[in-house]
Amino acid sequence: MKLLLAVPLLSLILTGDSTSSLLSSPPAVKCKTGPLDIVFVIDSSRSVRPFEFETMRRFLIDIIQNLEVGPNATRVGVIQYSSQVQNIFSLKTFFKQADMEKAINSIVPLAQGTMTGLAIHYAMNLAFTVQEGARPLHKKIPRVAVIVTDGRPQDRVTEVAAQARSAGIEIYAVGVQRADMNSLRAMASHPLEEHVFLVESFDLIQQFGKQFQDKLCAIDACADGKHGCEHQCVSSHGSYTCHCRTGYDLNQDKKTCTMINYCSFGNHSCQHKCVSIPNGYYCRCNDGFTLQADGKACQASDICNGIDHGCEFKCVSTPGSYHCVCPEGQQLHADGKTCNKCKSSHVDLVLVIDGSKSVRPQNFELVKQFVNQIVDFLDVSPHGTRVGLVQYSSRVRTEFPLNQYKTAEDIKKAVLKVEYMEKGTMTGLALKHMLEHSFSEAEGARPFSQNIPRIGLVFTDGRSQDDISEWARKAKESGITMFAVGVGKAVEEELREIASEPVEQHFSYSADFSTMTHIVDNLKVNICPEEGKGEIEIRSPCECEALVQFQSNTVASLTRPLAQMTARIEDLENQIANKK
Repeated sequence: MKLLLAVPLLSLILTGDSTSSLLSSPPAVKCKTGPLDIVFVIDSSRSVRPFEFETMRRFLIDIIQNLEVGPNATRVGVIQYSSQVQNIFSLKTFFKQADMEKAINSIVPLAQGTMTGLAIHYAMNLAFTVQEGARPLHKKIPRVAVIVTDGRPQDRVTEVAAQARSAGIEIYAVGVQRADMNSLRAMASHPLEEHVFLVESFDLIQQFGKQFQDKLCAIDACADGKHGCEHQCVSSHGSYTCHCRTGYDLNQDKKTCTMINYCSFGNHSCQHKCVSIPNGYYCRCNDGFTLQADGKACQASDICNGIDHGCEFKCVSTPGSYHCVCPEGQQLHADGKTCNKCKSSHVDLVLVIDGSKSVRPQNFELVKQFVNQIVDFLDVSPHGTRVGLVQYSSRVRTEFPLNQYKTAEDIKKAVLKVEYMEKGTMTGLALKHMLEHSFSEAEGARPFSQNIPRIGLVFTDGRSQDDISEWARKAKESGITMFAVGVGKAVEEELREIASEPVEQHFSYSADFSTMTHIVDNLKVNICPEEGKGEIEIRSPCECEALVQFQSNTVASLTRPLAQMTARIEDLENQIANKK
C-alpha cells in the first residue's frame, strides 16, 4: 500500500535559484493528513557540524508545525544516533507542536560514529511499539520512518531495513551532501524514486523540507480501507474517488462496478453466440460446431466424438447431425443404430484381459464394458460363436470357458460379475493358459476338423513381467488368430509380437480407457471372417445351390485328412527303404 504520493524523484539537488523561489512562496496551510505514526531518525555524528545540525533542527520543526498532531491524529517521535541511539521523545510523549519544538531545541548532538543500521533496529523494535505509542497494526495507521543522514553507514543497513519494511514501516531516506546513494537506496521503501532524496547541502535542507512536507500532505486517503470502492480507490488532495477496472462502468453509487456488455452493442458478428468479458467479447459456437480461425464463424465438428451416439458399428458426423453405418455386407436395422449379425461368421473366441494393479478398478469396469461391446456384435449360440473369458495378473484365472454360456445375454451378465484381480502382469503365462486350456475341446473349443476359426484377443495396459515370445509364437503356429489390444502404457513392441499377420489388422491401441470405442469398430470387421468359412451348414437338398455347396464343403472337409494320411504313408515307406 503506498502511503505517500510523490512526483517521481531519485535525486533532488536544490540550487540557489530554487531556494529563492521557495523562500518567496506564501506560508503553507496546515496539512490535513489522515492519522500517521511518524518517527524522525536524525544523524548527529561528528561529521555533522554544529551549524549544520541547527539547520536540521529547523527542518524538523518546520515539518512538525505543518502536521495535524494529536492522540487521534498524527503522532510524532524523534530519535538521534551516532555510535549509539538516543530517544528524544516517543510517539506517546507529546501531542502539541510547542512541546515537540521545545524538545527538539534541547537536543545535544552525540558527535560520534554513524551507526545507521543500529538506529533502524531501534526504531523497529522500540520506537514503533505499542508501548512507545504506536497504534496497533490492526488499526491500519501508516507507520513512517524518515531517516536523515550525511554520510556512509559504519554498519550494515540492508538486512535490518528489509526487516523494518516487512514489519510494515515505510522508510524515506534523505541524504545530505556526503551521503552514500547506494546506502540510501538499500534503506528506502519501493518505489525508490518516491522514497530516496538527495540534498546538496545542509543549507538547502530547510527549503527541501517545504517540498517534503507537501508529500506528507498527500497521504493516501484510501489507506484506512473504509472507502468502500469495489475495484480501485484513488486518493487526491485529502479525499478519494472510486475507479473501475478496464471493461467495467462505475454505478450511480460511485463505489460499485458493473461489467460492460460489449455484446449488446450489436457489432460482434458472431455466427452463433457472443460472450461478453471485461476487456471485450469472444464468439462461441453451438454444440457440435467448431469456431473457425476468424474467431466468428462456426463449422460443424465431429459430433460423434462428443455424444453417446449408440451406433453399433460406426458413427458418421454430418453438419449439425450424424448417422450410423454398418460394415460391408451388413444392413442397418430400423432403429438406425444396430446392424444385422454376420451369422455365417462362427468362431471360437477367447478374450484374455489384463487385471493387473495398474489397470485400476474404475478402468477395469470400462474393460468389462469393452468386452460386452464385442459380444454385442457376435451371433452367440452353441452352433454359432462361442465366447470364453480369461483374466490374468500375477496368476491366470478362467472366468468362464467356451462351452459355459449359450447366449450373448448370459455372457454379458457373467462379464459384469467378474471381480478385479490386481497384482502383476504375467502376459506370457496368460498366453500359455489360453493355448493349453482355453482352446482345448474339454473347455468347449470345437475340433479342427470342423474348420471353426479360433481367435484369441489379448487386452493389456502395460509391459509384461514375463516373456511372451514363446507362447505368442506357439499360439499362432497352432492356428489361433491373435488380436492384441493395448491401452495407456502398453508396449507396442509386445503388442505387435502377439498379433497375427498382417499385424496392422490385428493390433490396436488407445491412449485412454475412455476412448476405446474405435477399437471395437475395428474388431467388428476383423473378427468376422470371410463368408464361406465356418461350420458345415446343411441346407435343403432340394436346392441345387445348397447341394453344390454341401458337396464342396464335404470334399473340403475330407481332402485335408486324406492329404495328411498320404504324407504319413510316404514317410513310413521312406523309413523302411532306408533300413534295407
